[in-house]
Amino acid sequence: MIFSQKHKDRFMSYFFLVVATASIAVLFMITLFLFVEGIPIFQKISPKDFLFGEYWYPTAEPPDFGIFPLIFGSLSVTFLSALISIPLGVLTAIYLAEIASYRFREIVKPIVELLASLPSVVIGFFGMVVVAPFLQETFNIATGLNMFNAAFMLAFMSVPTICSISEDAIYSVPVSLKEASLALGATSLDTIIRVTIPASISGISTAIILGMSRAIGETMVVLMVAGGAAMVPGSVFDPVRPLPSSIAAEMGEAPYRGDHYYALFAIGIVLFVFTFSFNLIADHISNKYRQVGDATL
Repeated sequence: MIFSQKHKDRFMSYFFLVVATASIAVLFMITLFLFVEGIPIFQKISPKDFLFGEYWYPTAEPPDFGIFPLIFGSLSVTFLSALISIPLGVLTAIYLAEIASYRFREIVKPIVELLASLPSVVIGFFGMVVVAPFLQETFNIATGLNMFNAAFMLAFMSVPTICSISEDAIYSVPVSLKEASLALGATSLDTIIRVTIPASISGISTAIILGMSRAIGETMVVLMVAGGAAMVPGSVFDPVRPLPSSIAAEMGEAPYRGDHYYALFAIGIVLFVFTFSFNLIADHISNKYRQVGDATL
């Protein structure tokens, strides 16, 4: 039986619809499971006390389920890593797209993208074995497993993502815009600052948000090098315990369907809200600046 082109098109459209629906259904079921397993803890503790409680002692008698130190640890590590990774990633992208020679770009760009594929356990092991002793000896601190070490390793993970996506966005800016700027007497630096970056700000913003989403959701690195202390840090060299590391470290010890178990899933809900918010912000910024760029063009 020979199918017409119309039947083939209809079959492919149904096929892609089924695949898309299955993907959405799986994500929905995972989200539903997360909320079903996490919400019961709020029968024992109010959401306010859970989010803003200062002590996390889930195995004590009576237990304390305050995750404010964990939230503060996640946000502080992510913020500090952003201070390191955003300038490095964006400036490297600008250099590769606008300044570096073609041959140098073709060599360096695959290396940068290869760094993005490094397993997180390898980066965490490097932070434990190399960076932690260096920080401990250089700054004369009690331990090198602390917030700065975790932020530095997360920045190392985020830079390839930020650099690669930003470089693609900058490289895709129409050449006619750059040539028009240069023809009007602007220097190469002025063209980069006043034309290229504003025209590619949508992609750069998306790259930054996605890089930070990876940082705040990373588990293995912060589990290995953050120190594991569930407390509000007094300095960047104090140990912290971000949200993902708490889930990874304690889920195997939590009694099934116990309060500790439910509390860890509630932490997962908080982490889900953070990462989902990051992606919503990235999508909003991307659409906003894309519309501004289209109107300018």
